[in-house]
Amino acid sequence: MASTTATAAEGRPRGEAPRAKGTLYRGDLGMWSWVAHRITGVLTFFFLFVHVLDTALVRVSPNAYDTVIETYKHPLMIVFELGLLAAVLFHAFNGIRVMLVDFWSRGPSLQRPMLWTVLVLWLVLIIPAAISMITRAATELFGG
Repeated sequence: MASTTATAAEGRPRGEAPRAKGTLYRGDLGMWSWVAHRITGVLTFFFLFVHVLDTALVRVSPNAYDTVIETYKHPLMIVFELGLLAAVLFHAFNGIRVMLVDFWSRGPSLQRPMLWTVLVLWLVLIIPAAISMITRAATELFGG
């Protein structure tokens, strides 16, 4: 009796390497962009949630609010600010790329060059910001 479903080997285009058993993703750059977009979105949402909570403290207890704000002034928090900046910048640039891929007729064919453009723009902006912010943190921590 013949089977009506094709095996994985029959359904694969010629010349394509077989996929390892148990893996769904091949680790293409587009997949990692998707993962990074989701992670940066969640991190930004978490920041906004915490920001709303700590700002709401001003009505509940101004002293507690002042204490929280003082902890934010610690030089170590500059590292978290840098992480937030990196997440927001990547999420914003990649979000524009996703909209172009979805709503521009040439978007799907240009998605890979647009992703490289996003990464280059992100690096061009985040590297000077990182140098500036880390220098400021080091100066505050170790004196200058």
